[in-house]
Amino acid sequence: MQLTRRDFNRLAAASAAFSAVPRIVAQSTPAPSQKKTRYAAVGLGLISVQHFMPACRQSSMSEITGLVSGHPDKARRLAAEYNVPADSIYTYENYDEMRNNPNIDAVYIGLPNGMHAEYTIRAAKAGKHVLCEKPMTTSVADAEAMIAACKQADRKLMIAYRCQLEATILKARDLVQTGALGKIQGAQGAFGFNAQPGIWRLDRKLAGGGPLMDVGIYPLNTTRFLFGEEPGDIKANSSVIDHDGRFDQVEENLAWIMKFPSGITASYNTTYGAQMPGFLRIFGSKGILTLEPAFGYEGTHLVARINGPSRGQPGTTIDMPSPDKDPIEFVHEADYFANCIQNNLPVGPSGEEGLRDTRIMMDIYRASGRT
Repeated sequence: MQLTRRDFNRLAAASAAFSAVPRIVAQSTPAPSQKKTRYAAVGLGLISVQHFMPACRQSSMSEITGLVSGHPDKARRLAAEYNVPADSIYTYENYDEMRNNPNIDAVYIGLPNGMHAEYTIRAAKAGKHVLCEKPMTTSVADAEAMIAACKQADRKLMIAYRCQLEATILKARDLVQTGALGKIQGAQGAFGFNAQPGIWRLDRKLAGGGPLMDVGIYPLNTTRFLFGEEPGDIKANSSVIDHDGRFDQVEENLAWIMKFPSGITASYNTTYGAQMPGFLRIFGSKGILTLEPAFGYEGTHLVARINGPSRGQPGTTIDMPSPDKDPIEFVHEADYFANCIQNNLPVGPSGEEGLRDTRIMMDIYRASGRT
């Protein structure tokens, strides 16, 4: 999907199999390095300015050395703050000139969803590695094109699934995969918030869809990551309850169920019409695991209650709050990718991982009657 700068500025002004599942654990804590991977932040919205860029400032492996923005005053102010030279500030029009800048190794793409494909492909052609925010993009065809462009340029592509690097999520995966919870039978998850009028997320061309693309992807991706399976047999419903103009282009609510090859059934809800704090609950034959809060930038909390060895005997409770405070999860993310680049390691949350989620989300939309 191609978007013009007019599209973007208009809205900005208004407001596979188990073997394919990412192997994150061994690489989640990079070895100390004197070298830093140098990132250009593409798009200076909240995700970049309030989270990713401050994370690079706290990192020992990553730094901001370039900026891409359509707002010159904002770019100059942030350049002064991060010591970015004037010749490393780019617009969307001269973005491709980054190929001539040896002080930029990779880009962080914090643009609206519908712009991810174009600026990923252009970055790869400019010889830069790409860390792209989730969701990867708004169509299967665009996701495939992003992967192809990065492969052709021999550049790495990572999708910003920061939760796959977070300590409580990794602990949850370990409990699932080692059988501590017994045989997993089912899962429930949800995430949503009350969207304000005028934000780009309510524009289908920029967002690609409603809350499923933005926050519903969290429980979807996390359960895939925990189980190591790819779901199918999807049934879904969407609705618009608040007919106040916000949801003329995208769904307000979406609920879906799906079945994994092992027989696990899972149900999910996502919304733009109410505060719906993120949670994920896993039901096993030997215990229950809850992540709540589950998907925020800090405060993730795992509680697992595992049955005793026999009836009447005491069980075990694991209570694990995340130690991370914002923007530390983004530090993990930036440094994980830096480590992959510096040591030529395979990326766990790769373009292929993003493609799998994109395919499933498109299947969910078809099942809900929204195409």
